[in-house]
Amino acid sequence: MKVITSVELSKGYKHWKELFLANEDFRQKNQINVIAYGHEAENDSKVWAVMDIPSMEHMMGLINEPEMVKLREEAGAIVETQKMIKLVT
Repeated sequence: MKVITSVELSKGYKHWKELFLANEDFRQKNQINVIAYGHEAENDSKVWAVMDIPSMEHMMGLINEPEMVKLREEAGAIVETQKMIKLVT
C-alpha cells in the first residue's frame, strides 16, 4: 500500500536527510520502501515522503517502537506534526 507522510523538522532538511539515508537498513528490514522524499521549495523545515508499506497496521506497529522513535527524534522530526495519508488506487 502507498502512503504519503509529512513531518516538520526542528534541525532542518540537510540534517534529516543525512540520518534518513543512514537508516536504509532499518527501512529494508521493516519492509518500508521509500519511493520519493523531499521538502517544499520554499520550506526546508518540512519533509514529505511517499512510501510503499505492507499495511497501515504494520506501520503503526513500527512507529512507536523505541528504535524508530529514537531515529525520528535524532533526525529532528517533530513527531506531533507527523501526518500519514493512505492512498487508495
